[in-house]
Amino acid sequence: MNQSHDNPAGSEGSAKPRDPAQDHTPGEETWPVADDLVNELERLRAERDELNSKFLRTLADYQNFQRRSIQNEQAAKIEGVSRVVERVFTVLDHFDLALNQDTSKATADQIVHGVRLIRDEFTRVLASLGVGLIAPSPNDEFVPGRHEAVMQQPADGIQPGRVVACFQPGYTLAIPGGTERVLRPAKVAVSPAS
Repeated sequence: MNQSHDNPAGSEGSAKPRDPAQDHTPGEETWPVADDLVNELERLRAERDELNSKFLRTLADYQNFQRRSIQNEQAAKIEGVSRVVERVFTVLDHFDLALNQDTSKATADQIVHGVRLIRDEFTRVLASLGVGLIAPSPNDEFVPGRHEAVMQQPADGIQPGRVVACFQPGYTLAIPGGTERVLRPAKVAVSPAS
């Protein structure tokens, strides 16, 4: 008798792995663990698909938000520029009126008076847009950031480190919330420290 046929487990090359499915009895559930794993796999696939769908919707919402933000920013810039330009039109109208005057009949005083009127109108327009004037008087406190010292100049009656003269006014812009931003500091002369 051939030993390899009598004892298949005894020879290494001819042994077949044991199939656990052969151990079940009819009517018995074959793979309760396998059914649970299949159910869990299906649940995880459904959860993955739902999360992927939520991700894609969120991504689309974010891209729409970015697009709307850019459009809103552009619209706000256009609106801001429009507000300024519309208010400057009156100043341009005054310039046009002045330039259309007969210069042979105008005196120097009339021209200066007309320029002052136009400047006053322009100042009113700027004020309506929230622009304020920084024009310190002699002996006012020097405030860094609002004032720019361009020179030191001794002066009688002016305390050391204070404003002697304002050479060029500065401007501020009112910001919602009650604060302001310095657009340009006033250029001033300051009395030297003792």
